[in-house]
Amino acid sequence: MNKKIYIETYGCQQNVSDSEKIAGMASEIGYTLCEDKAEADLIVYNTCAVRENAELKVYGNIGALKGLKRAKPHLIIAVCGCMMQEANVADRIKRVYKHVDIVFGTHALHKFKDLVRQAEGEHDFIVDVEDISGEIHEGLPIKRNEGVCASVSIMYGCNNFCTYCIVPYVRGRERSRRKEDIIAEVRTAAQQGYKEIMLLGQNVNSYGKGTDVSFAKLLDEVAGVEGVERIRFMTSHPKDISEELLLVMSRHDNICKQLHLPVQCGNNRVLKTMNRGYTREKYFTLIDKAREYMPDITISTDIIVGFPGETNEEFEDTIDLLERVRYDTVFSFIYSKRAGTPAATMEDVISPEEKKENFNRLLEVQNRICAEINSTYKDKILPVLVEGESKTDADTLTGRTDGGKLVHFKGDAALIGKIVNIKITEPKTWSLMGEVYE
Repeated sequence: MNKKIYIETYGCQQNVSDSEKIAGMASEIGYTLCEDKAEADLIVYNTCAVRENAELKVYGNIGALKGLKRAKPHLIIAVCGCMMQEANVADRIKRVYKHVDIVFGTHALHKFKDLVRQAEGEHDFIVDVEDISGEIHEGLPIKRNEGVCASVSIMYGCNNFCTYCIVPYVRGRERSRRKEDIIAEVRTAAQQGYKEIMLLGQNVNSYGKGTDVSFAKLLDEVAGVEGVERIRFMTSHPKDISEELLLVMSRHDNICKQLHLPVQCGNNRVLKTMNRGYTREKYFTLIDKAREYMPDITISTDIIVGFPGETNEEFEDTIDLLERVRYDTVFSFIYSKRAGTPAATMEDVISPEEKKENFNRLLEVQNRICAEINSTYKDKILPVLVEGESKTDADTLTGRTDGGKLVHFKGDAALIGKIVNIKITEPKTWSLMGEVYE
């Protein structure tokens, strides 16, 4: 019998990478991926704990599976990921969602095959959320999505303990993979035809701390792997960016001139309360240094609006920061309280309505800046790595520039996976339209 698995992934790129390992392990015990949960014999929800809305969505989607389980009693339902490492979540699922078979946390990922085999027989509720965060399990099979980009995790966990963030509590302390294992995985991905490598970590700049292999040295070696045409990495913490890293980025043509550098806020008092470890002045110096090494670098960031205690006057410093840095992309969010973090006990000084007004204003400012920046690309010819067909138009291809700009253009599917020159004909706020330049 051909068994099928449906995997739904929430949250960050690290979760996507974990889901690729789940798919790989599932294939070793006879499961093939499917895109319709109604066809599945095994459903896996890989969850995120960063924001409350994501958790509420997970609970709703788990509840919606009750009817499917009733119709297909053999169906195995598994819920995993960061959310499962939170206090009381596993107990709540066991109590409220009795149709769920397996709950396992981020530290039990390597046990997936054994957990499924257990669920295939007679079983009670299966749970494994033990907090054993000191181990890295190498050699897990990976079944990546078809495409041109392969994500490679270089480290796990986080030691920064920003006061709003749940990640150190659910992902554990920082652990770095051996350089040799990373290089081997990158080499395999390149041999399999992946053109772009995305190096992943909660804070990649902390890679190798306490050893003689820094992230800059690792990046330098990855850039030398045959067949790797583009390299990106995420996420970086401003307090740990080194000049050595900027130098390595500037020296290699296949390291993309793109830097995602989450600032979170533009006010020094709020940054200190967030436990970010830098000031706005130090952040500006870092941006200037990056642009000194790479004048054409694109820079993106994350911003939290309405952090507890942030006043409207302090929010003006964030608007000022936007105007001064002029980001290519901003991922912005209204603060979401996470139980168990220090910020969860802090008091607000402005209303939810004021937070929403500030959020909308930030979007207006950033949309204007994005449109102004993108307008400078008109008539330029840019190398674009073609990633695939447009989801809305089969005749349109999409790809990204070295700097991560999304580009849409008419072209033949044979171009997918190739780097082609595109002349930009119509800049838009969030993307660029173009045509193949012969």
